[in-house]
Amino acid sequence: MIISTTSQLEGRPIAEYLGVVSSESVQGINFVRDFFTRVRDVFGGRSQTLESALREAREQATEELIARARQLQADAVVGVDFEISMPSVQGGMVVVFATGTAVRLK
Repeated sequence: MIISTTSQLEGRPIAEYLGVVSSESVQGINFVRDFFTRVRDVFGGRSQTLESALREAREQATEELIARARQLQADAVVGVDFEISMPSVQGGMVVVFATGTAVRLK
């Protein structure tokens, strides 16, 4: 399965557009993770805990996007976009949404 953020694939013409596919993944950030994330916010630096939660959520959302495209017998998903949300003011949760267009290639 080809996943692309572009609307076309060079050298691979699109034969048929099958529709929009979407997925989401929610990752909880536990109290210990949340505490260390806040400490990093105060002192600066990268939060490996938050980065890890985001990476895991993105990977899960991508896997689900692929599964939904396969149900449509797609060869690829083009125009893929990821949106990230942290709905809780206190942190504690990371949500990644993925959307794209499932297509069949010639």
